[in-house]
Amino acid sequence: MIIASFLSAVRQLTDPRFRKVLLMGIGLTLLTLIGISIAFVWLVGALLGETTTLPFIGEVTWLDDVAGWGSAVLLAVLSVFLMVPVASAITSMFLDTVAQAVEDEHYAKLGPAQQVPVMDAIRDTFSFLGVLIVANLFALVLYLIFAPAAPLIFWGLNGFLLGREYFTLAAIRRVGRSEAKKLRSRYALRIWAAGFLMAIPLSVPLLNLVIPILGAATFTHLFHRLAPQAPYGQTSPNP
Repeated sequence: MIIASFLSAVRQLTDPRFRKVLLMGIGLTLLTLIGISIAFVWLVGALLGETTTLPFIGEVTWLDDVAGWGSAVLLAVLSVFLMVPVASAITSMFLDTVAQAVEDEHYAKLGPAQQVPVMDAIRDTFSFLGVLIVANLFALVLYLIFAPAAPLIFWGLNGFLLGREYFTLAAIRRVGRSEAKKLRSRYALRIWAAGFLMAIPLSVPLLNLVIPILGAATFTHLFHRLAPQAPYGQTSPNP
């Protein structure tokens, strides 16, 4: 079921709506990372001030420049690492477009889905973004302690988070938030397994920018295969 859902998503990659979401997601991701970097470097400079007094040295005026450039380099490295979770979260804002494209192509008989309010979508996106960034930053410690298992930790963590979020967002459109959470709990292992498989290509540069789109489409297929739809608000889960 998971593989079939993924292959169905791959076959639809040429859909113009998929390309539109991909380009918007990449653009907003870059703007977000640049904005965070500028704000962080400015904050470091503001905290240090133009002059700083060091023990045995006295007053210096170059420390803020060193800290600023050092912060910029550090953020550049972290941005490469954070590119994936940020891109995934930004893409979730446009999941409705991807899900609609999938349903138009494969589930047209269902009729229109319930529209998620714009403010709810924005709130979910920023909530998901915060969880992804914090979880991945904390995972850096685990990567250092358990270095040989770092890839498995990365795939397992991001697979769980991506699967949880993308399945919920796909389900909300058809059955509402409360029922979506119930379905997510009922099929937790399969959702995590699908998320794990989605997370593996996240380690591959360039390909990792396409994965959020494929993930959104894959989990839309997975939702419909796990819970075939009656009218909005009713479900008939597979036994």
